[in-house]
This record gives sequence, structure tokens and C-alpha cells, in this order.
Amino acid sequence: MVGAKSRNISYLKGKVPSWIEIPTSVALPFGVFEKVLNEDLNREVANKLQLLNKNLAEEFSALRQIRRTVLQLAAPPQLVQELKTKMQSSGMPWPGDEGVRRWEQAWMAIKKVWASKWNERAYFSTRKVKLDHDYLCMAVLVQEVINADYAFVIHTTNPSSRDSSEIYAEVVKGLGETLVGAYPGRALSFICKKNDLNTPQVLGYPSKPFGLFIKRSIIFRSDSNGEDLEGYAGAGLYDSVPMDEEEKVVLDYSTDPLITDDNFRRTILSSIARAGSVIEELYGSPQDIEGVIRDGKVYVVQTRPQM
Repeated sequence: MVGAKSRNISYLKGKVPSWIEIPTSVALPFGVFEKVLNEDLNREVANKLQLLNKNLAEEFSALRQIRRTVLQLAAPPQLVQELKTKMQSSGMPWPGDEGVRRWEQAWMAIKKVWASKWNERAYFSTRKVKLDHDYLCMAVLVQEVINADYAFVIHTTNPSSRDSSEIYAEVVKGLGETLVGAYPGRALSFICKKNDLNTPQVLGYPSKPFGLFIKRSIIFRSDSNGEDLEGYAGAGLYDSVPMDEEEKVVLDYSTDPLITDDNFRRTILSSIARAGSVIEELYGSPQDIEGVIRDGKVYVVQTRPQM
């Protein structure tokens, strides 16, 4: 079993029109972490984690120690081989083909996703709603990173006015981390009526001072069951870890066609709005959608119900 991110990506493939791309992905399902922990080669790590978890109810400082201990896990050879086979058969690059160091980077990223189950914000959020932290399971969605020209977030119901006839979206240059993370500056924002998707209306122009860019790579996304548990908003609490570092680039909007070219802007924003409309129709409910634009193509990387 996997979390909502993996299920939604699987659901969208083959159902969205061909002009909407879905990045290639595979998943490490629920239970893989526990299986790795039970391997003989990780017995010492398992014993240490068991002791730290016992102390957790009284010593919250153990959270950091738990995360550090998870990072000490060794990769069972069978897991490495199965992941390699699955990624290669899906057309994804296998990190080990670039050397041992690259596989070690990937394995560390996987462990960081697992370890994020014990980050402070996530742990205390479960206590707040009286949810047993042990009920949380963590899958890992291994997804191709698209070297984006632009990234976007769509709300298929305008979150400000609650107008269900209107799509609201925000767009930034580069990767979406500057949009969904705590980065300074504004994104380009626009609305679009669902009965007139060819006429987006810009509400505000961007002021983000820099964008993030990356070469072809892989990201390891947290995919917990937190989004499926009643009364618990698990979205955004756990870590997603790219295998490579992004490059921070100072932006020059005077040469950005999204700002300077009216026809280009209308085409891109309309494509984003149409993608939102299509996906909302597939699910039959308002959606919160993340995606990117590369060479004019729309890629949807995840969708979830709009809260």
C-alpha cells in the first residue's frame, strides 16, 4: 500500500489528455521501512530506535536522535536490486549507474524521508489531535524531477472568495520550492473562469528575487498515510528530498516572456487553468494541484483534495 500522492499519480496516468504529462515515478510502499529495520544487518539500529521511542513520551529531545539513528540504516541488497529493476523498467535513471557515491546519495535521501516521520512539527501535530504516532506509515514516491521553466499551484475553487466557478493559481519561475516554501517575494497570481479558460486574468505580477533550477534528477517524496487519516491534516508535514541540490539563480523579469509577451503569458496561464479544470472533473471535487511547465508542456506532479 502507498499514500495519497502515489495513488493519485497512478490514477492520473492514462486518464488525463495527452497534452498533460505525468512525470515517471515508482514507490517504496508502506512497510518497507519496517522490513529494512528488521533485517539482521540493522539489528543495532533497531534496538537503539526501540529504546529512543520508549523515552520519547518524556524526552522530546529524542526526536532528533531518532532521526539521526534512522540515517544509520544499511540498505539490504534485495531492496537495492528490486528498486533498481523497478526504476530501470520504468525508464528512470538508476543512480548506481553513475557510481557508488550516487547510490549512497539516493539511499540517504530515502532515509531522510523516512526519518521525517519524527520531525517536531509532525510529531506534535499528532499529539494535538490525540493520534497515536505509531499509526503513521511512510511510503516514498520516487519521482523524476523535471527541470522546470515555471512551477505552479492551482486551486480549482478560488480559496479567497470560495467561488467554485473560478480557478485561482500562482506561478513562479523555476522549481516549485520557492512557491510552496518560505521564500521571499510574490508569485504571479491569476484567476480564470471555468467557462472561459482562454481568458486568464492576472491579479499580481511576481517579485521573487531568485528561482531554483536543477538538472535532470530524482526526488524522493514523502507519502504518508497522514492525508488519509480522519481528523489529521498530514499534507506538508513530512520531507521530500531531492537527490541533487538546486541552483539558485537571480531572476531578471525584463527578459521573461511570461512578463513581456502577452500571447505567451495567455497561452501558459490558459494551459495551467485547463489542466486544473480537467483534473477537477476527473475527481469530481475541488483539487489542490502542483505542477511545472517545461518547453511549453504541462507536467502535473501531484494533486490532492482542496481543503
